[in-house]
Amino acid sequence: MRRSAILASAAVVLLAIPASAVAGGLFPPRPGTTVTLLPAGQDNPSIADGVAIGKNTALYKSSGLGPAALNPAAPAGSEARYIDTEVFPGGVLPPGVTITEAQGINVLRRIGENLARAGLTYQDVISMRVFLQNPDGQERMDFNGWNRAYRQFFANTSLSTGKPVLVPLGSAAPTPPMVVNPARPSRFAIEIENLPVNGWLVEVEVDAAYPAKKK
Repeated sequence: MRRSAILASAAVVLLAIPASAVAGGLFPPRPGTTVTLLPAGQDNPSIADGVAIGKNTALYKSSGLGPAALNPAAPAGSEARYIDTEVFPGGVLPPGVTITEAQGINVLRRIGENLARAGLTYQDVISMRVFLQNPDGQERMDFNGWNRAYRQFFANTSLSTGKPVLVPLGSAAPTPPMVVNPARPSRFAIEIENLPVNGWLVEVEVDAAYPAKKK
């Protein structure tokens, strides 16, 4: 499995601050910057309370993206068809890895490719909308599986030390995340009855902010 780290560009102006720092002259943000407001008292919060966007900040909004059909051995339209065989060889999921978790990793890898084509990285993401469908035979969406996939790509560094936080894959012992990324976007996740493609369990939209240019 490939593991890579995001290298922060000097031009990136994304400030992660605790809620207690609101009255610090950061609001409204300077033109071309964003300010992320984080919940207080957490060293590794998963999502932001909100993101303020400064005037003249260039934004990118993705379409809703689902997992790519990367497992040709599985039947077309099946949930297993959307397992990324580069991450899970042969489409075989390790112990505890759920199909939603596997599809979430697939989607987020695809999000990264989409961002790269637009000249952006995971670290530039400021908001995210997640749509989840319950897997076959289950009454509810697998929110825990989705969250494990999410932490492989977002919100996986300590605020106090800046170091990566270990992330579990399924029921395995936590290991370094697939992509080291301090970004904690604002986010919602909801369950819907049917996603637009048979076999999809996850669809994701993101908004990203282009880093301010140096003067």
